[in-house]
Amino acid sequence: MSAINKFEPVRSVLLIMDYQNLILENYLSEKTAADVLARTAALADAAREAEVKVIYVTVGFREGHPEISSKNALFSAIRENGLLVTGATESAIHPDVSPHLGETVITKHRIGAFSFTDLDMILKANEIQTLIMAGLTTSGVVLSSVRQAFDLDFNLIVAADCCADADGDIHSVLINNILPQHAEVQTADKLIQRMSTGKN
Repeated sequence: MSAINKFEPVRSVLLIMDYQNLILENYLSEKTAADVLARTAALADAAREAEVKVIYVTVGFREGHPEISSKNALFSAIRENGLLVTGATESAIHPDVSPHLGETVITKHRIGAFSFTDLDMILKANEIQTLIMAGLTTSGVVLSSVRQAFDLDFNLIVAADCCADADGDIHSVLINNILPQHAEVQTADKLIQRMSTGKN
């Protein structure tokens, strides 16, 4: 993939997806959560310094979960357990990577960041060409959003070690074999270096 060769900071966005308390606490080990939080916080700081916009994506629902169909097996369980209500502590973005004043937060009701949201409109309104993706989980929001963004003709970069999954083997297969079919896959350190030097 040649996406990274087209990287321009002012035409790029760092998407931080589903870095919410419930997901970090229930889907990842304590060590994995601490590691991805530290790397993603550093990447977000570097992005801001390089004038790369930072946009957050979260999953959330109104009280009573009217957005969830009984036909959706995954999200029906969320509704039955009363989880991820917008405004609840468990739904909040973790404070280690919390948005800065003025940064956009998108709320979605399905797995992919583009599903029934205004994300695509916001990106196009800001003439964004490249998306740098960090998300939890790799098999959830990252995989879905990469494929959606690929179909929308964005240049894609996945920050591999700013993604994680409950199943380490699945994470490894996706990062090493599946996602490189659609995106440039880089470590946070390499992306931070790239942002700091301003080199293509």
